Amino acid sequence: MADYLPHTPEETTEMLAFLGMESLEHLFAHIPASVRLSRGLDLESGVSEPDVAAAFSTYSRANAGQLSNLTCYAGAGAYDHEVPAVVRMLGSRSEFVTAYTPYQPEVAQGILQAIFEFQTMVSRLSGLAVANASLYDGATALVEAVNMAAGATRSSTMVISSGVHPHWRAVVRTFAQGTGHEILEVPLKDGVTDWASVDVTTAAAVVVAYPNYLGVVEDMNAPKALATSAGGLFVVCADPVAAGVLKTAGDWGADVFVGEGQPLGTALSFGGPYLGLFACTHDQIRRLPGRIVGETVDSNDRRSFVTTLRAREQDIRREKATSNVCTNQTLMAVTAAIQLGWLGTRGLREVATRCAQGAHYLYDSLVRIKGVTPVSTHPFLREFALTLPRRASGVLDDLAGEGILGGISVETLTGGTDPSIEGDIGDVLLVAVTERRTRDELDRYAEVLGKVLS
Repeated sequence: MADYLPHTPEETTEMLAFLGMESLEHLFAHIPASVRLSRGLDLESGVSEPDVAAAFSTYSRANAGQLSNLTCYAGAGAYDHEVPAVVRMLGSRSEFVTAYTPYQPEVAQGILQAIFEFQTMVSRLSGLAVANASLYDGATALVEAVNMAAGATRSSTMVISSGVHPHWRAVVRTFAQGTGHEILEVPLKDGVTDWASVDVTTAAAVVVAYPNYLGVVEDMNAPKALATSAGGLFVVCADPVAAGVLKTAGDWGADVFVGEGQPLGTALSFGGPYLGLFACTHDQIRRLPGRIVGETVDSNDRRSFVTTLRAREQDIRREKATSNVCTNQTLMAVTAAIQLGWLGTRGLREVATRCAQGAHYLYDSLVRIKGVTPVSTHPFLREFALTLPRRASGVLDDLAGEGILGGISVETLTGGTDPSIEGDIGDVLLVAVTERRTRDELDRYAEVLGKVLS
């Protein structure tokens, strides 16, 4: 696939006139006919970019010696979403790639405005009033939320659903060794958090994932009620793509929203760099970690942007600070802003809808295979867990031999244990579907898995 080409017909006409040529056919006339495309691409009109990319990938595999890439169904926090060519092009501009910390706003208005737009979009995604300029990734964003809650409530007890990503919970536990926070993890039952098993009267934070790491979309009313009764902050670890079709964290009454921004224009990239999303209510703005860009006017009364509230903790509060983060993932944040700006509200809804439709289509096909059963019967969006008749790791190896990255072994993801999983955790496979997956690919996955298991 070629990169995004932002040329208008008028610009093309101007170029041809400058070159003294009559048409694009004249421009390419020097290319021998034997190597030029002699037939059409056999594409319908109005085809989406992911489908066009999939078609071109099919054409490329016809080349002798061309190694086909694995078709990706892995998820668990890092997803194979489409990164449009326009996002790759604009996000790689030198103004963004080489931008330094905007200490001097008079020479950094471009990057400051881009970050301000990013914050605005995160605020809308989260349904909360204030967002920062990003953090390192979703896991560290959750740590900052927990620290914020401790500072806001003077409590050290953190109630965290086991539906929160296992790696995120591990990072929180690591930080808690130094902060002294008491971590109470609430188990899952049939794939959803068993809030009825919680017995606490005071807590700094109640943390829940939406959807949880098994892909299940949970009801947020119970954890919100628990946070209110315990006097703590309600922290929602939400999927930003899911905001295209689900209620926002703010709609559920969240005090803090955190998320992983990788699905917003960032390629998988072997695990990073990624992007931590963070938003909160106005009540917590003085505890908001990291960098914040605000809008103001300059001496000539022109709209301008500056970093604001910067001195609140790192430079003044010292040992009383709830955060020592003073930076952000600028390039990834700008990329996310470009992606969201390109998609718009309707586009994000279409991405989320296509993910959900593809995931449910594949789910229906897979559970018809003998020996395959769902881990949970509750609603899901783009990811779901299945119990297989044999170990998931071996099945994944067999699928890889057929050109399919079939998902993630939950045993590997959790480090080998999760009391919330009934039966042998080694048999549980987590499967994710994004808008990049075509129906032909989904059908082939079901066909190959059926053969592998038989």
